Amino acid sequence: MAAAADSHPLVRAWWSRGFLARSLLPLAWLFGGVSGVRRWLYRHRWLRAEPLPVPVVVVGNLIAGGAGKTPTVMAVAQLLRSRGYRPGVISRGYGRSHDGVLEVTPQMDARIAGDEPLLLRIRLDAPVVVGRDRMAAAHQLLRLHPEVDIIVSDDGLQHLRLPRAAQVLVFDERGAGNGWLLPAGPLRELVPTHVPPRTVVLYNAPRPSTALPGSVARRALGAAVALPDWWAGTHAGARPLASFGQQPALAAAGMAHPARFFAMLEQAGLRITPLPLPDHFDFAQLPWPPEPGDVFITEKDAVKLRPERVGGTRVWVVPLDFHPAPAFERDLLALLPPPSIRTPHGHPTA
Repeated sequence: MAAAADSHPLVRAWWSRGFLARSLLPLAWLFGGVSGVRRWLYRHRWLRAEPLPVPVVVVGNLIAGGAGKTPTVMAVAQLLRSRGYRPGVISRGYGRSHDGVLEVTPQMDARIAGDEPLLLRIRLDAPVVVGRDRMAAAHQLLRLHPEVDIIVSDDGLQHLRLPRAAQVLVFDERGAGNGWLLPAGPLRELVPTHVPPRTVVLYNAPRPSTALPGSVARRALGAAVALPDWWAGTHAGARPLASFGQQPALAAAGMAHPARFFAMLEQAGLRITPLPLPDHFDFAQLPWPPEPGDVFITEKDAVKLRPERVGGTRVWVVPLDFHPAPAFERDLLALLPPPSIRTPHGHPTA
């Protein structure tokens, strides 16, 4: 299980209902009560989502830590573009140096943009705006890019001010953990007994990990790209992972669950020494020893590591090939208005 790689005692406690988890139940009840009152106020329209002139697709997860939101956001944005939409992305940008609203550019430092928003901007070639306040980020996105006719929100399930035409609920192998709310368990809100309205469930896992019906995404590691080539946007010299054979190598990953990346490399036949790093690791200092040989990293880490900083070390970026099932694409598109009946900012065509 992915949780086995987590060394913090509290995180380990989230996968069982042992003494530590039970001792935190009063705090979990308090957390659930406060968040429940807030949801009740929105459900009964004492508080309301603010309108936006374009539809919004929210991609999020109920469990703390990464469950695969970033590759899902990429897949959703690419799907929308292939169907004639002009998507833009909003994100909080965890790990940024401040919380203000900011448009992300490909040349921006990841410490300012956030590593995941910067990766989304580079990979999608679509406008990305970050900000703690998702509504402010959405308005800024539409002001700067009036051609955008649909917004994909990276996270934001609990950001109830944000309206949504559809939401994608992402789970990974961990499912709901011990099924309890933070801090006694890993859940931001309880897993519903049925799929909520206007919601599509996607499992970033080999098989469903909760009782909710949903689609399973197919995921695999792509060919390794040399770090300079990745930054240059060329994959001409990409090497299949099998071509590295059994020569010793180091794999580094600054993500919530690095063991997943290491396991996929090993399944591809590589002989690696794992180097797990804290989530959103900033690479201010290179974390590996001098002359480590080949080093494999994720794209999320590559955005924080310019080629000139690695000297003679052979650093390879390994992208994730992530493909939701056709049923997921069909179900999501069914919740959205066709792009042909909208113009920029949602005004109907004549």
